[in-house]
Amino acid sequence: MADSKDISPGKNDDLFLKCRSTLITGVLLPDKKRTDIWYDETGTIRATGPDIACIHRNEADIILDGSGFLAMPGLVNTHTHAAMTLLRGYADDMHLQQWLSEKIWPLEAHLTGEHVYWGTKLACLEMIRSGTIAFNDMYFFMKDAALAVNESGIRAVLSHGIITFGDEGKMEAELKATEDLVHHVRSLNTSRISSAIAPHAPYTVPPQHLEMCAEYSKNEKILIHTHLAETKQEVDDCQKSFGMTPAALLDKAGCLNERTVAAHGCWLSEEDCHLLGKRGVCVAHNPVSNMKLATGRAMPYHWLREKGVNVCIGTDGCSSNNNLDMLEEMKIAALCQKFFWNSDTLLPAAEALSMGTSRGSAALGYHGGEIKEGMPADIVLISLSHPSMIPLHNPVSNIVYSANGSAVDTVICQGKILMYNRYIPDEEEIIAGTMKSAGDLLSRAGIVE
Repeated sequence: MADSKDISPGKNDDLFLKCRSTLITGVLLPDKKRTDIWYDETGTIRATGPDIACIHRNEADIILDGSGFLAMPGLVNTHTHAAMTLLRGYADDMHLQQWLSEKIWPLEAHLTGEHVYWGTKLACLEMIRSGTIAFNDMYFFMKDAALAVNESGIRAVLSHGIITFGDEGKMEAELKATEDLVHHVRSLNTSRISSAIAPHAPYTVPPQHLEMCAEYSKNEKILIHTHLAETKQEVDDCQKSFGMTPAALLDKAGCLNERTVAAHGCWLSEEDCHLLGKRGVCVAHNPVSNMKLATGRAMPYHWLREKGVNVCIGTDGCSSNNNLDMLEEMKIAALCQKFFWNSDTLLPAAEALSMGTSRGSAALGYHGGEIKEGMPADIVLISLSHPSMIPLHNPVSNIVYSANGSAVDTVICQGKILMYNRYIPDEEEIIAGTMKSAGDLLSRAGIVE
């Protein structure tokens, strides 16, 4: 058993090697109550309360002094493209379709599995540093992404992005890539990583191929991860081509159900929101990306909540955000809703926090997002001495409206310590590898900076 004063970064890297029975003493919770938290080597919280340290001190392998910290559930990023960290800052301040067709897709054509591995490693590093312990990812070369995630120690739902534009041969190849990923993820034999099928959007995957995705999701009992109603143009085009909204088209194809996570939803109608609620769909709000790309309308949070939709939060990829800081994203989600819908009471801080934690874990299909007995030990310790946390009139307000990733001190996922006292063991190696990989990607594309 080691007291926290004996644990010094760089000298106790074995602290990060595996999950061990851990006691966190005297930590503050968002409701301003002090508590002890004890979890065992399975990574499950076994007890919380003010007197737990007295009972379980002798059972703990590690004791962390939580007196200077606030404990909150780990954050959950429900929509991103992790390896796009390699494209951060590469193309900004452009129209969406021009950005995709002239910059992003041409560069992505030169991607290799090695690029995706390093880009995902960097994404995991950035997410850990800012308190995220789980993410929902859609990209390419996803077996390489799975390796990066497994090494990082955080949770992920991984999916190969399917884009066919009606090409049958392309659909066959995309399904094969998805099947390979599903089988590979299962072979890893870890509860932290699962897979999904990811038809990119109704405007890139036609109805007959959407139906195939829905059937595969049903048979394999995996999530569907897709983009929905991000722009007015895609809604108008869908109405013109099919006589219905993208949400209705997905529903007709069988893609809307309790296993579906749909990103963006900026241009959903009230009728669409009713449909999503009826089908049990989860919607990922991506305010920073949507505002940066000027999608023209904020996701109608008020309608979605009225219709019982589980609304969560995502950052989107680093090429359109440009970071993965979920603390920042929660704040902007709340501000975006208040500003666009002219309602200063819409999406209060407590709801934003639940969107970034418990609602996110529900969207990804696992029980989490709370610090209580029986829940996974997915715990983030926020420094109470960080300037953004002072004074502490309202901890929840501080978390959502004033803190950012720099306030995160310690991150624990499924009981394993991933960052302690802002220290992550392999950070320098990840940064060096990613910088080299980003340069190689540009070189392959014939781009000189």
